[in-house]
Amino acid sequence: MEPVRRAVIDVGTNSIKLLVADVSGHDVRPVHEESRQTRLGRGFYQTQRLQPEAVACTAEAVWEFAQIARERNADSIRVIATSAARDAKNPGDLTSTIERVSGLKVKIISGEQEAEWAFQGVTADLELVKQPLLLLDVGGGSTEFILGHGEHKHFARSFPLGTVRLMEKFPHSDPPTRSEFNACRDWIKNFLKDEVRPQLEPALRRENHSREIQLVGTGGTTSILARMEAKLDRYDRERIEATRLSLEQIKSHRRQLWRLPLAERKEIVGLPKLRADVILTGVVIYEMVMAEFGFQQLRVSTRGLRFAAVMD
Repeated sequence: MEPVRRAVIDVGTNSIKLLVADVSGHDVRPVHEESRQTRLGRGFYQTQRLQPEAVACTAEAVWEFAQIARERNADSIRVIATSAARDAKNPGDLTSTIERVSGLKVKIISGEQEAEWAFQGVTADLELVKQPLLLLDVGGGSTEFILGHGEHKHFARSFPLGTVRLMEKFPHSDPPTRSEFNACRDWIKNFLKDEVRPQLEPALRRENHSREIQLVGTGGTTSILARMEAKLDRYDRERIEATRLSLEQIKSHRRQLWRLPLAERKEIVGLPKLRADVILTGVVIYEMVMAEFGFQQLRVSTRGLRFAAVMD
């Protein structure tokens, strides 16, 4: 089958991401990838309304990414939006502005669709279809938990647990104080215990009877933690996906990150400067999930939502 070049622009709560890829069935070969932080969720969680400045900044980024996709000869450009857009009281402000600026229509996808695509994209990696996995896709506004084996999913839910959402819920000093960390950690721990565990645990118990479940993380937080661990000053898919992070390594990164002021976090090799604030809540989410559900190792995938959206 002759490959088709397609582009997907993913409008997230924290950042906008572009994937241009040559697609042939389930074979996705990236041609160009780019990310830009527009923080669509800034100031959102107090009012549940997308703010005009964030909407304008996001629409401009979509326009610029569409231009790049066209320069790369993409036959089609798809725009999808996730947590902040679907939770907003005024999603039309975003979709109409993007359409006016770029000429592209936006599809706001459900949490269920986001979970479905995240799993489909990650399992396009043939190494990850060999054993059961719990996939964790941590975004700015939501986290998807997907349990499955091969093409079969046994559990898929989206929860209102995200890095930007938590950062706005638990503002912190610079550097953060111990009590600020404790408040954020305890809230996540209780959320996992009260909201996630009752739904996820029965599926985990059923799956654990067959083979050991592998924890896989996709999204910005895990890629950044892998880059920090390997001291990668640039994005390298092969080296990122080869990284395995133990619970102790995650804890070590969390201790360092929460101890430093923002200016010093920005100097850490592998941590993009614009992500140096939101990484704080991301690393705690992973630490708490691993501790709550007894996982000692985290595998990293750079695939996910966009890989599936470009295949679909």
